[in-house]
Amino acid sequence: MVAHIITVLFSGFMIYTAWPGSSLFSWHPTLMTLAFVVGMFEAMLVFNRESSIFVNMQRPTKVLIHHVLQVFAVVCSLTGFTVIYYNKVLNEKPHFTSWHGLLGIITVCAIPLAALGGNIVKYQFLRDLFKIKISLGKLKIYHATAGLVVFTLVMFTIMLGLYSDWFVNQVSSILWYISAMSVSFMAVVVMNQVTQEYLPRAQGRVPVTSLGPASAAATGNRNTAKFSSGNQTGNKSAKKESKKKN
Repeated sequence: MVAHIITVLFSGFMIYTAWPGSSLFSWHPTLMTLAFVVGMFEAMLVFNRESSIFVNMQRPTKVLIHHVLQVFAVVCSLTGFTVIYYNKVLNEKPHFTSWHGLLGIITVCAIPLAALGGNIVKYQFLRDLFKIKISLGKLKIYHATAGLVVFTLVMFTIMLGLYSDWFVNQVSSILWYISAMSVSFMAVVVMNQVTQEYLPRAQGRVPVTSLGPASAAATGNRNTAKFSSGNQTGNKSAKKESKKKN
């Protein structure tokens, strides 16, 4: 739940600071916040066991919600990029001269590719169209890994945006540090979700700590049964060897 509170507070603060409509530029931070925090971050939280507000829903429903939020993120990010590009054209300013701008264009180009990968995982006809022979399980692993890389790029881009003259001049030092910590928190949440929860499950290596009490007990019972079976087999073999010697 903390993750969702951070989403609401950080998004509200950024949109309030930008005050959309006050200028053409104001739509850039507004749309990028909606894209990456409200859209992409929440889309990834859909599958988070601890933070998802859809935890009791069936997986197909979760996938649909994830898909809708990611489409929203792609549309907002492309629109936000168009806004800042056009704003620089109007003001006759050079493009991509800062690290924020350079990493931003890389991120914006990577997002549709990651979205395409997600659709390939979701739809069989796309796998047939592109003649993809990789198993669905491996495709899911590749998609999760690519999504983590793209989200990391997003968080770095936002962090660099916090260093921009516009933002630094708009907020106090305390609010700046709170904003930076919020971005770092979101990055850690998603990294932990993908590396510690999703990837082990996709590879068939489910940690006992991620299992519920019943599942963990069942796993322990199966291991105990295997151990007992192994002991019984060993005892039988020992008896046979003893009879042969006698």
